[in-house]
Amino acid sequence: MINRRLIPRRSFLSDLGTGFASVALSALLQRDGSLRAESGQPWSPPDGLPHFAPKAKNVIWLFMAGGVSQVETFDPKPALNTYAGKTIAETPYPEVLDSPYIKNRIELVKGDANGKIYDKLFPLQVGYGKRGQSGIEVSDWWPHVSECVDDMAVIRSMWTTASNHDAQLQFHTGRNRFDGFFPTIGAWVHYGLGSLNDSLPQFIVMGNKIGDCCGGKATEGGDYLGPEHDGVTLSVDPQNPLPFAVPAGGGTLESRQRAQQLLGRLNRIAQQEYPQDPALAARIKSYELAFRMQTAVPEVVNLAEEPQHTHDLYGTSGGPTQSFGRLCLTARRLVERGVRFVQIYHGGGGAGAWDAHSNVKGNHAKNCQQVDQPIAGLLNDLKRTGLLDETLVVWGSEFGRTPGGQGSNGRGHHNFGFSVWMAGGGIKGGIVHGATDELGFHAVENRHYVTDLHATVMHQLGLDPRRLEVPGRKRLEIDYGTPIDEVMG
Repeated sequence: MINRRLIPRRSFLSDLGTGFASVALSALLQRDGSLRAESGQPWSPPDGLPHFAPKAKNVIWLFMAGGVSQVETFDPKPALNTYAGKTIAETPYPEVLDSPYIKNRIELVKGDANGKIYDKLFPLQVGYGKRGQSGIEVSDWWPHVSECVDDMAVIRSMWTTASNHDAQLQFHTGRNRFDGFFPTIGAWVHYGLGSLNDSLPQFIVMGNKIGDCCGGKATEGGDYLGPEHDGVTLSVDPQNPLPFAVPAGGGTLESRQRAQQLLGRLNRIAQQEYPQDPALAARIKSYELAFRMQTAVPEVVNLAEEPQHTHDLYGTSGGPTQSFGRLCLTARRLVERGVRFVQIYHGGGGAGAWDAHSNVKGNHAKNCQQVDQPIAGLLNDLKRTGLLDETLVVWGSEFGRTPGGQGSNGRGHHNFGFSVWMAGGGIKGGIVHGATDELGFHAVENRHYVTDLHATVMHQLGLDPRRLEVPGRKRLEIDYGTPIDEVMG
């Protein structure tokens, strides 16, 4: 028997938009402010205006999941070859273990299979050399990125407190997993700046996602800022880039436009009848944006229109670079269309592909081969088009790897000192900032906790973290971080 009970227009419109909100299209509502009004959260600065003149408009955040070895990438240490097989106490650098930065943790981590300080130093598994006009030392596993080193600021003095892969969460939120979940750097940027393109999400996440060890989506979530500030997962498959972003079959563009116009008239009537209903306003806005995204999203991930020389640049035509190359090329297409924050994972799932407890040579050689050309292609393409001036590219991993060996040919987790780099968006090129000791054990010069990196990103975007407050949410001093002045132009 057919149920012919009439559905009130208000309920109909509310239910109609709910499906889209449930797949994070409500992330696009932050500029509208309707969800924020519902929760009582303020938004500073208003209307997407920065706190001060920005040097960058967009961010591409490249995250290598699992823990990249600092000594075999961007912080080579020849002493590891000289003293291979010796304990730290047998080298000229025994004071490494007396460092005030770690001395209170030595006994703790020695018994920890995940954070153990391995006694015998393990030699470098790859050569290295001085690259570019700046002469920055980079390993031979990065032949293409090495050619871009004069556009990069390499920071060799990062540290965190987490020695397991919950450091992935800490890298994105600044908080240890035991503290709980907090807004990520992408969510803060989204919260603070608003939209540059009303037809695309402003915080997009792509690539092989991080596993459950750090809370899964928590590395790209808005948490107490609200789900409208979560990252929106995008696939590079033009046939299905985003749930519900591709129109259903059986209808023409003209028919969908007529339906949207009718729905718009009904929406305006509903808003007049219920002007104080922010949830209804949010759902209406979500539906309108979803309609626009049905055209914009498939177009942006359709790489067929790119010339062959661009595909050659990124390595998208085949081989080990194809997958990550497509992500990097899509990232360029997103920022040139006004997407604020693009977060790309490589090697996610479980602990992460870079987690080289054994065979660090084979592991890192393979992973570097997959990402080296695409990342260099991204930097060169952004520079060629002038987008590098306004796009900040950040490369990092949750921690480094131990100078000592694990097993016969691996390295353990190491959070006392590791490397990241930044390029574009007003960042100085061809410089090294900070340093680890001679063995690459811990950061000793210009040490930076991960929220300093966050503060630097926000500063280049014109945001002051201290002015992005939420009532009832007290932040710790370390949560704000301090911009790294030495790398900013």
